Amino acid sequence: MRPAGGRVGGWALAAAAALSPTFAPCRLTAQSQPSITSLTGSTRSAGLAGAGVALVGDAGSMFANPAGLATIRGFALEGSYTQYPAEGTLSSAAAAVRLGRFNFGLAGLMRGPDTATTQPVDVLALTSVVYRFGMIALGASVKYVREGAAIPQVESWAGDVGVAIALFDILALGASVQNLGGDLSAGAHLPHRTRVGLTMNFVDPQGKARLRTTLEGQWPEGQPSVLVAGAEAGFFTAGGIGIIARVGVSGAAAANNQSPVALGAGVALGRLRIDYAYREFDMPNGGVHRVGARWGQ
Repeated sequence: MRPAGGRVGGWALAAAAALSPTFAPCRLTAQSQPSITSLTGSTRSAGLAGAGVALVGDAGSMFANPAGLATIRGFALEGSYTQYPAEGTLSSAAAAVRLGRFNFGLAGLMRGPDTATTQPVDVLALTSVVYRFGMIALGASVKYVREGAAIPQVESWAGDVGVAIALFDILALGASVQNLGGDLSAGAHLPHRTRVGLTMNFVDPQGKARLRTTLEGQWPEGQPSVLVAGAEAGFFTAGGIGIIARVGVSGAAAANNQSPVALGAGVALGRLRIDYAYREFDMPNGGVHRVGARWGQ
């Protein structure tokens, strides 16, 4: 679960080099784990191998891009949970509301050891505000980070900024810069990460069929650039009941002993979405499962 990547010679191979520590099981020891800010807070994004900067309309969007909250019309909630094989847990929660031209959000991510131990937890807490005018939204987040498993323990305040352009329900563009000003105590540093992505619907999302792709480039500080690609396809009834399948290809596979492919699925029950994601790892870790739920109006 160390942030890493590999310089590759083209877009086709960039999706196998350096992203998405989303499911990478990490031992909660002093120097072996990446910053909690590099982890994915959304199960939907996890099933797409970590792509998320252009996924708009979910409360968990703010983990990748604060401006992704802009298309929430009322109120949205999201949560997720992961149990790593004998290595600890990762939990997330997010809530967002729209007030006039503004959207506001609160979210948190917690990485902890098994309950049988007394090791400290890592915490990320953030709050976001978004202003939307026309199809363009500008967002900013302030985040608090505590990396309790580090020796010595470190903490910091940092910020994210982002932009999203939603062209009806067909196309969404997103970009963000994360961890601005993220200098931790004890001389540590949160690496900046720039993300730019595109999400495209190939069929009318108001109809029964669903087919959506997302493509995202990432430029993590001190690491090679990465391309992540994902797709969602499914079928919905007129009553809002449906199923979704997801697949994503990312680049952190080699360094993190994980498959380059992440798989996901979802069930829609009206406004409620139940999500699942899976990623395979080299033994002895095996595969890691993640579950989550989203609700919005």
